[in-house]
Amino acid sequence: MLFAACAPKYPTVTPDEFEQTIAEPDVQLVDVRTPEEYEQGHIVGAMNIDWKNEAFADEAGQMLDKSKTVAVYCRVGHRSHKAGDKLYKMGYKHIVELQGGLEAWQAAGKTVQAEVYECDEFRTSNGMSVKLNALVHASIWIEAGDKQIFVDPVSHLGNRSIDYTTMPTADFILITHEHHDHLDKEAIHNLSHELYTQVIANQASADILGKGIVMANGDKRQLTDNISIEAVPAYNTTEGHLQFHPKGRDNGYILTLDGLRIYIAGDTEVILEMADIKDIDIAFLPCNQPYTMTPEQLIEAARIIQPKVLFPYHYSQTDVSGIAAQLPDIDVQIRHYE
Repeated sequence: MLFAACAPKYPTVTPDEFEQTIAEPDVQLVDVRTPEEYEQGHIVGAMNIDWKNEAFADEAGQMLDKSKTVAVYCRVGHRSHKAGDKLYKMGYKHIVELQGGLEAWQAAGKTVQAEVYECDEFRTSNGMSVKLNALVHASIWIEAGDKQIFVDPVSHLGNRSIDYTTMPTADFILITHEHHDHLDKEAIHNLSHELYTQVIANQASADILGKGIVMANGDKRQLTDNISIEAVPAYNTTEGHLQFHPKGRDNGYILTLDGLRIYIAGDTEVILEMADIKDIDIAFLPCNQPYTMTPEQLIEAARIIQPKVLFPYHYSQTDVSGIAAQLPDIDVQIRHYE
């Protein structure tokens, strides 16, 4: 006896086909991973309905329209297949599933957007708002009044991606040095306006980009009436690590925003020149040997600089959780600079 094969309930499609599907109007894009996974990065426009949540069916019933297409995905495809089957049984007959999940999507070079960037807001003595947004690793977005400043913007790093096309156009883009986790032509292009965006970089980075205002260690520049910048040294001092960031090549930056002084150290260890860095309100210090500092070195640097607020950044997998206890007189803020 011959049996007819059962037709699939709904299609499972490639990343390219999935991208075409979700570009159509009225398609409901659903990420069925956990909220924690979703916050780390998701397809732009996706809503989050956690398959592992016992209330999955109730939430789906409240959030999704049965007359419209539902496009589902998870990390690699296991949860989205189960979720798709459940939705189909609930009466959702127009379902499309992403084959291979978010991992396949990213492997195909597609954009992933983090849900929320951790943001800290400060006020200058004149009342200007300064917002510091933690993006990833060494990438910082600074909103200084009506000016947008991006430091070392990078689009893709590890399993995380930043979609800079969703962000305001930059007034200033600061590049500390030419390593791939600091210099990204794609991010710079997506943030730039041909008429007014200024890229400020060390010589090697400007050479790679074929453009930019070059600043060397010790150079100072007035950017606007109330924003200035100074390039300061950033380099390795530990024997065996000197090749990573040789002395004199790379920059750290001190931004003075309406009197608020922010030190962005770049890739450096504790260096003698830190003794000359004074009156810092906020400091960003890196922490991942062998490329930058150990936690102990970071603590030493903070004691030299004495910022009012300290943000460890560029720390990858280094455990920075114990730094605050070693610096009781400094407000240490740990953000997701992984």
